[in-house]
Amino acid sequence: MSAASSVRRLTAVAAVAAAAVGAVTLPATAADHHYPGPAHAAVYISQVRYDSPGRDDRSNWSLNQEWVDVTNSTRRAVNLNGWTLRDADGHTYTFRYLRLDGRSTVRVHTGVGRDTRTDVFQDRRAYVWNNDYDTATLRNDRGRFIDDVSWGRHHRGHRH
Repeated sequence: MSAASSVRRLTAVAAVAAAAVGAVTLPATAADHHYPGPAHAAVYISQVRYDSPGRDDRSNWSLNQEWVDVTNSTRRAVNLNGWTLRDADGHTYTFRYLRLDGRSTVRVHTGVGRDTRTDVFQDRRAYVWNNDYDTATLRNDRGRFIDDVSWGRHHRGHRH
């Protein structure tokens, strides 16, 4: 057997082994919906500020320093109308009339303000996100899970 044919045979064996390993590991990765991150999800929670700086005095400035960033990692715009952002206690914000452009982020503030393409406001007079622990969950307009981020003592392996 020549050296060239040995190299071809080893290459073929390696390719078959790699394909077999890939076929076995693919379903576990595809089923893992808790760690979508930007590489696996078109829209995801990219950042959360759950503890606004300074004193928690419920001023509108302080409330608006508590926010969640939702990012679209694709080139295409996504219609967020009817999507929801919810905390562990059930406080829910529903997106209205928002088209999130491709490769862009919208910041969802807790307090009162005027909605723009980059900032929307829940118009609340109290804090939503617990400083010690909580989970922010994003669902689409059909109620399907899109992403979540957890922090604090009840954090159970969710991306953060």
